[in-house]
Amino acid sequence: MSALWTSDEVARALSPVAMSGAFEASGVTFDSRAVGKGDLFFALSGETTDGHGFVADALARGAAAAIVARDVPGAVGNVIKVADTMKALGDLGRAGRARSRARVASVTGSVGKTSTKDALRAMLQAQAPTSASTASFNNHVGVPISLARLPREAAYGVFEIGMNHPGEIEPLARQVEAHVGVVTNVGPAHIGHMGSEEAIADEKACLFAGMRSGAVAVLNRDSRHYARLADRAKSFGVANVVGFGRSETAEVRLLACDLQDTGSDVVANLHGRRIEYRLGAAGEHWVLNSLAALAVVEALGADVLKAAGMLAEVKATPGRGARRRLKFGAGAIELLDESYNANPASMKAMLAVLARTEPAPGGRRLLAMGDMRELGEGADAFHAGLADAVAASGAAQVFLCGPHMQALWPRLAAAQRGIHRPDSTALAGDVAAALKTGDVIAVKGSLGSKMKNVVDAILAASGGEAER
Repeated sequence: MSALWTSDEVARALSPVAMSGAFEASGVTFDSRAVGKGDLFFALSGETTDGHGFVADALARGAAAAIVARDVPGAVGNVIKVADTMKALGDLGRAGRARSRARVASVTGSVGKTSTKDALRAMLQAQAPTSASTASFNNHVGVPISLARLPREAAYGVFEIGMNHPGEIEPLARQVEAHVGVVTNVGPAHIGHMGSEEAIADEKACLFAGMRSGAVAVLNRDSRHYARLADRAKSFGVANVVGFGRSETAEVRLLACDLQDTGSDVVANLHGRRIEYRLGAAGEHWVLNSLAALAVVEALGADVLKAAGMLAEVKATPGRGARRRLKFGAGAIELLDESYNANPASMKAMLAVLARTEPAPGGRRLLAMGDMRELGEGADAFHAGLADAVAASGAAQVFLCGPHMQALWPRLAAAQRGIHRPDSTALAGDVAAALKTGDVIAVKGSLGSKMKNVVDAILAASGGEAER
């Protein structure tokens, strides 16, 4: 495989103020902790750290070159000086996209964008070289980094695009220039910054800005915002709209699914063709995400049947629904780890999965939840509104933390109330101490609620991974 970037290509893309020797680079990063041999290291200046302080270390660890905006004493190696390192990163990302012949998909949504992106990566990689965003690299830094990492040999590219505030998606979408864009759904995530679901829908629809000629928009046909999204897609010049979901008008339609605690068996209709497949991740939300992914695969021109066959291998990742069977006492416990993020829709999806997850004999369903962030003035109402779903989950005990979860506490059945703490650090020990052999414990909350503290406490109390 050829170099990801040569020094000549970097020079053409960045128009540097000054540049030292020739090099070939095999990667691109801005995280000094992740620098590997052959990487291009961008010294970005953030709110709390300045990458220029790590340039010498990055070069010492084998970086092919460092891109800087000022002189760095003690830096030994190839240094490229530019006027603005963030602008330079964007320039390299655009150069990576411009040279690529890959068929490209962009993914956004209030819930499920990372899971859908990861499923697409697995489905497409099995057919041809595929590059996709790492983790949740979906913002003004993550998107250009992901584009700059796009190998020239890639046949497919999949890029996640996210937002917290108005105006964030369109400039990123114009960098990606996708052939296919999918909005998994629209919900009240970040509604505190956006004001309304309609405003969120309008922002999500900016995914269709700057798409390539003949582009396809893939939309949730069951969403009440479908028509709004479709109209916005067309206003950006995307005339080909494909709907997915349960609706009889959906071009990619769910016919039936057998939901199990370890996955689902799905029957769907893709543009008149019946297709059956096994999905390795549990939950009805995953079923709908898989329909969206198949619609994207078809629009990209890849083999849909081969892609569907790969879905049995797709599993939820840590923090996003990963299931871990852990040694505990004389037996085991089951951990459902959804600690990475949360909003009202994803909370209810997780609670539905918990309801279908059977504890071992003598075990119970337990639930630990932290605040959902960025919900604005209606935050308490959104939290209190989880009460029915919590009751339906069959949780024997519920452990809560955060000021907004206090609104849910009085709406729980008295027998369900475990404890409420101000934060996850205080709650973690209570959850770990409550566990008994055979239990199933689900953990979820927004990233800012730091529910990984609870997950870590559970892991520390267990005896490690157990066989299934």
